[in-house]
Amino acid sequence: MTKKEYLNQAYWLDRRIDSKLEQLSALKDMATRTTSVMSGEVVSHTRNVSSMQDVIVKIITMENEVNADIDRLVDLKAEIMRVIKAVASPEHQTLLELRYLCFKPWKVIADRMGYNVRHVYRLHEEAVESITIP
Repeated sequence: MTKKEYLNQAYWLDRRIDSKLEQLSALKDMATRTTSVMSGEVVSHTRNVSSMQDVIVKIITMENEVNADIDRLVDLKAEIMRVIKAVASPEHQTLLELRYLCFKPWKVIADRMGYNVRHVYRLHEEAVESITIP
């Protein structure tokens, strides 16, 4: 694993969590969606309980997955923070934190640090070179 791949782990785990949260929202919408039929026919009012149970089980499973991923993300960010804090330059530390822990785009990092984007790219290469991954 390269240094950049190591640092980017938190970003990709965060994206997976977002994806699972979207899936969870869709499952919850499905579980709460109700439809009504307007007709003169007499219809049984029993719902397909088995189908509803399946959706509820999927929701609970997805919620457990999201919670486990969040726990992993918190631990991973703490580990990455320790690696970044071991970098000697506070400027490099700031850049690495903004990029790999706050997931800020290059333009935002450049603006916050008072540099142009090209200079931030150069600093980033120096900063990544200066880290030691476990």
